[in-house]
Amino acid sequence: MYRQTSLVAIATIMIAVPGLASENAVPIEVASATPRATMQQDEHQPALTMKEAVRLALNSDDPYLLEPGVRADAQLDRAVADSQLPDPKFRATFANWPTNSFSYTQEPMTQLQLGLSQTFPKGDTLKFNRQKRQALVGMEQARLDLRRREIVLDTRQNWLDLYYWTAAREKVLASRMAIAELIEVIEAIYATGRETSQDVFRAELELSLLDDRLVEIDRQDAMVRARLARRIGQDAATKQVPASLPPMRHPSDIAPLTERLSQHPAARVQEANVAVADKDVGVAREQYKPGWSVNVGYGARGADRADLATVGVVMDVPLFTQKRQDKRLSAAKKDRQAAQLGHDTVLLDLKKMLDSSYADWQRLQKRVGLFQSVVIKRAKETSEASLTSYQNGVTDFAELVRARLAELDAELNLLKLQSERMKAQAQLLFLEGEDDA
Repeated sequence: MYRQTSLVAIATIMIAVPGLASENAVPIEVASATPRATMQQDEHQPALTMKEAVRLALNSDDPYLLEPGVRADAQLDRAVADSQLPDPKFRATFANWPTNSFSYTQEPMTQLQLGLSQTFPKGDTLKFNRQKRQALVGMEQARLDLRRREIVLDTRQNWLDLYYWTAAREKVLASRMAIAELIEVIEAIYATGRETSQDVFRAELELSLLDDRLVEIDRQDAMVRARLARRIGQDAATKQVPASLPPMRHPSDIAPLTERLSQHPAARVQEANVAVADKDVGVAREQYKPGWSVNVGYGARGADRADLATVGVVMDVPLFTQKRQDKRLSAAKKDRQAAQLGHDTVLLDLKKMLDSSYADWQRLQKRVGLFQSVVIKRAKETSEASLTSYQNGVTDFAELVRARLAELDAELNLLKLQSERMKAQAQLLFLEGEDDA
């Protein structure tokens, strides 16, 4: 729109100034050749859509995404290992051998003893250990779901930032071309003595400020592409984005969204943490029960003497529990309480995030509508009125440039609002969850 408006403005100004239309005409088409060739070159490259960026991010070999799965597999192995009985113990003893002859048959008490013992943990300790590991598996699976949502959200937000800076660069570049062409016209008018050098200097200042904007846009563009490359790879991050915003699923109303917060992966991670702490309480309670072990032995004697067999049971007697079992049980209960408080805290944080994102999304929708229906229209009308006033000699050239830049700022603000609205929408979808993401 800036390009088209500038052509009309330049043509009008040149007609208004005698002698400029023929002798000092500005080569407008030559000035626009380079950007147009660049746009055609970019069109040959496939565009990076938001959906494609999310797909690449979820299917990448990102260690951040692979880690919970590996940890879950490790906990499955530990669940099997921790639910087994301890290894039995084998004992071999040369008992009561005479030191004067070291004869196996000299003394009746000389024996070659072989023994085996097996320890049995207290109560259902093994069962609680297995259930604890299974709860940790659930925690890692919930953490995997959480990280998938985080990656989808991060990729979408970075893509939207890239879209904004790409579109902003096109608009600023078009505005810069328009100002540059107007400078050529005003310099030609200045040569005829009808304008002052102040107008030229002011226009060149605005042109330099637009150059600075382009440098800042390129800086932000490079930073966003670096963040996006972390998710989808360097090659994909160098692609251009489409010229329009993609559709995104509309989030549910705030009431059903609130009800679903308890099923959010962040909440499920904390639920699993509470389950782990609960199993620790169970293990602590089992320590009040006696643990026991069985011992069997066989003693072989020489000189036709009868061999000896031994069977025994060893049992723990938890008589003094005040400073051991009682303290461990109390500590386990407090850990469970702390885990529950952590779960409640996460739910409150999710609710705060939901309220904030939903309010932000609704207000941004209203602002976008206001800019589209009122602000952009009035900025354009002001720019056209400034051009008419300049042609009639009512305003100076600086006012015309300011009006053009005000229209540019309005369009950039609209782009930013549209991008921020979709970011808020992506945040709501992060809270709600998507089956196809």
